[in-house]
Amino acid sequence: MSDLYETQRAMRNVRKAAMQRGVIAVLDVGTSKVACLVLRFDGSVQGYDPDGVGSLAGQSGFRVIGAATTRSRGVRFGEIDAIHETERAIRTALQSAQKMADVRVDHVIVSFSGANPRSYGLAGEVELESGPVSEGDIARVMSGADVPDYGAGREVLHAQPVNFAVDHRSGYADPRGQIGNRLAADLHMLTVDAHVIQNILYCVKRCDLELAGVASSAYVSGVSSLVEDEQELGAATVDLGGGSTGISVFIKKHMIYADAVRLGGDHVTSDISVGLQVPWQAAERIKTLHGGVVATGMDDRDMIETGGDTGDWEHDRRQVSRAELIGIMRPRVEEILEEVRARLDAAGFDSLPGQKIVLTGAGSQIPGLDGLASRILGQQVRMGRPMRVPGLPQSATGPGFSSVVGLSLFAANPQDEYWDFDIPTATYPARSLRRAVRWFKDNW
Repeated sequence: MSDLYETQRAMRNVRKAAMQRGVIAVLDVGTSKVACLVLRFDGSVQGYDPDGVGSLAGQSGFRVIGAATTRSRGVRFGEIDAIHETERAIRTALQSAQKMADVRVDHVIVSFSGANPRSYGLAGEVELESGPVSEGDIARVMSGADVPDYGAGREVLHAQPVNFAVDHRSGYADPRGQIGNRLAADLHMLTVDAHVIQNILYCVKRCDLELAGVASSAYVSGVSSLVEDEQELGAATVDLGGGSTGISVFIKKHMIYADAVRLGGDHVTSDISVGLQVPWQAAERIKTLHGGVVATGMDDRDMIETGGDTGDWEHDRRQVSRAELIGIMRPRVEEILEEVRARLDAAGFDSLPGQKIVLTGAGSQIPGLDGLASRILGQQVRMGRPMRVPGLPQSATGPGFSSVVGLSLFAANPQDEYWDFDIPTATYPARSLRRAVRWFKDNW
């Protein structure tokens, strides 16, 4: 993508080398916590075909041998704000996971939220020469896709083929071997702010690690939280993190849209801290133990001790009703969900055949959230937990671990991306490809 990092293609090669060594770490750098898993591969990763075209499916071939989390530092809205603080948090999580795994790790794949993601749908079409569709034809049709001008200071994070058509036959995941006259492809491209990726790269290098890939946490949360039918028919994942809420939409097992709202669980904690005049830690404890968004008649009588250590006995012994706490939390949660609904409406989510919405992320554990979400989002809503992967400790099976578990599935079975194909740009007419070729040369 640029000099600062050795291109997505180089990272894919680093990942392959790590897979051959058999050990790789995955790291979810969030606003509230940094989660790390160490994966051991048995050398036969099912579903991983280095030459294939296809979606992320299957999930055997690896085992979690180390897991650790630590409180995140230096991250705001899902983006690294204080590099040295974040570096310390990454080192802490990684060292704990390595200790549990009893193995040294040199390669890491990182997921992050925020970074102002923007989705684009690209389309390409080429005439087929005689014979069945080959990998070269797929490379050609992708290089011919009309890439928009996505602006300075942006990087392409994902560029995935989501659909192929041969003549008028559409819906192919892998068109190789099909006979026809024209091959068309639809790609989904996700761009993010470049400085966010640069900061991650810098942090990882300072930790003496090699970056073997980056992914959007909204994407990998969807991978781990949506069941196969939901990924196939169409569903959205809403990943409620600490500093931002990620949104991803899947259909036919591919992500077709991603976005982020710069609001999350930490904003709810902030409101409690201000509203009840208690320190941040006390507000977080009150939210976790007593929080909710739906008040009942009982909640007026259910009193909560605010606690505190100001030294003012009266102030530290105050009590508030649970109804009062819900009155503080609900408006902010409604605001987040309204913003999510606006993004999904803008993406045309209501036109998909399946319209399930899955809530995940640590912030999704607020009692009553699913009922409130189904009223605001107006769809079928369920709470999502990451699918079970071999060796995952019980402590890492909650919705707050959707991203890091999804990242381990992404590491084992990466979905094909634009840079996985050997695109022979020089051999095709320059006029129609000029923009794509220039983009390709500038970035790779």
